[in-house]
Amino acid sequence: MPVGLALTGALAEALARRGGDAPARLWCATRGAVSTGGADRLDSATQAQVWGYGRVVALEQPERWGGLVDLPETVDERALDRLAAVLAGSDDEDQVAIRATGVFVRRLVPAPRTAATRAAEPWTPRGTVLVTGGTGALGRHVARWLADHGAERLVLLSRRGPDAPGAAEIMAELSGTDTAVTVEACDVADRQALAALVEKLAVGGTPVRAVVHSAGISQEPGTGTELPEFARIVAAKTTGAVHLDALFGADADPLDAFVLFSSIAGVWGSGGQGAYAAGNAFLDALAEQRRARGLPATSVAWGPWAEGGMAAEGDAGEQLRRRGLPPMAPELNMVAFQRVLSREETAVTVADVDWERFAPAFTAARPRPLIDDLPQVAKALRGDVEPADTVAADGASGLRERLAGRSAAEREDAVLELVRTHVASALGHASADEVEAGRAFNELGFDSLTAVELRTRLGAATGLKLPASLVYDYPTPAALAEHLLTELVPDGPGHGPGHALPDVDLDPQDAELRRTLATIPMSRIREAGLLDTLLRLADPQAATSDPSRAEDEAESIDEMDVQHLIDMALDLDSLDGNDS
Repeated sequence: MPVGLALTGALAEALARRGGDAPARLWCATRGAVSTGGADRLDSATQAQVWGYGRVVALEQPERWGGLVDLPETVDERALDRLAAVLAGSDDEDQVAIRATGVFVRRLVPAPRTAATRAAEPWTPRGTVLVTGGTGALGRHVARWLADHGAERLVLLSRRGPDAPGAAEIMAELSGTDTAVTVEACDVADRQALAALVEKLAVGGTPVRAVVHSAGISQEPGTGTELPEFARIVAAKTTGAVHLDALFGADADPLDAFVLFSSIAGVWGSGGQGAYAAGNAFLDALAEQRRARGLPATSVAWGPWAEGGMAAEGDAGEQLRRRGLPPMAPELNMVAFQRVLSREETAVTVADVDWERFAPAFTAARPRPLIDDLPQVAKALRGDVEPADTVAADGASGLRERLAGRSAAEREDAVLELVRTHVASALGHASADEVEAGRAFNELGFDSLTAVELRTRLGAATGLKLPASLVYDYPTPAALAEHLLTELVPDGPGHGPGHALPDVDLDPQDAELRRTLATIPMSRIREAGLLDTLLRLADPQAATSDPSRAEDEAESIDEMDVQHLIDMALDLDSLDGNDS
């Protein structure tokens, strides 16, 4: 794993732990990680991984994100002046390349449709095609298509070979075709084993004519933050690609196609998948490097696949639809596969995006210039939009006015309904009726992206400055509504003098304490003899001399969760005027 990527990840994690106390925005500088086209070559696919990772940080920490800037080979005074202008700029651009000829910004644009592309001869396989990850869900879809379109021989690679899940099924399925199929046990991360296999095929008279690299492992959002696991996820994508690039380089027999299966995670980010995004950004950059060397290369950044991949796991498909990314049918993906090869594309994104859903959520926390030039995005975001500060102020004052004239119970219902409504919007539900007040946000389908979106929505609606950790500090809609009501009406029933909760959101140490203690089972607190201490902290006037009352309180404390116990202790701390 590159040191630069590891250090960038460590810095981003450190800033996240600082919360609102983070001293400045994070800008990540690279050199040669991107190409602006023409003679401007992409020199470092390794540094391109920082761009993939940075796009995820931009989603997870929008308030602390500055951007990505790629520097020229020679950083002279003019380049430094341009860098200073980028860092001080107010135009929201966060993916920038500085060159001798000016400052360039990154944009996602529709694939061109010209007379030449429409007239391109449909690509068809011939000879032997090597498919890494060939027994996986995506690899099997590719194998079927290749067999149907004339490949003479398929060599499907997996670490376990014929013993891999799905291997027997795909062999049986393709046994009735004219294509010879073999499943080989070969780890593409093992350079010697891969080279020996390629040599064996060439000596046997069946040299490889095309490569499809679909191997890799997914990253469950929120996992892989520890360095060893982060490195494993990145390497699963990059190591095999590097070996294949070397084996089928300029000195090898020419290939008809060299295809890398990448992901939209590396194009615009995916919450909780920093390692996965970094690995996929490397594949996109490697394809550009090969093209610049005059070698065939196509990297396809796929959106969600139906009937395979992460979209087939649990309720992931439904969550993706709510966010505007419905999984595409494999048949449509393979049509796109043929089309991009026919056009000799280098790096292309293939996804079914419902921009009416995706664009508002994607841009909720901050502007995303990357997608500004797409006509569908302009339409989705069109409208007269008031400045954010004005919206927040108007929302807060109006909400407080509505709450002021209501009873305590009516206030609680109104704020809970507000929370449930915005939760429903963030998840793409039709109404708040689909949101259970007592169900945990992670069970409702929240990830880091939707968490930020909810924070932004509620901040605008209430005028409150809310932390990015909102759904983790208050893990259910009911708990969150209770907190918001306390902030909105601090002098309301049950929230008067002597009962106000401390503003834990402004103190990162308090927030970290809450998260840590919330992981401790109640039985451990009892075994440590802390229940009596918490009781005394919560009520120093408690009649400890009255055994019956102490017994009643002990029984009551058993019914509380850890969050209530922490709140009790912090509440006393605020009464005592102790800010330590």
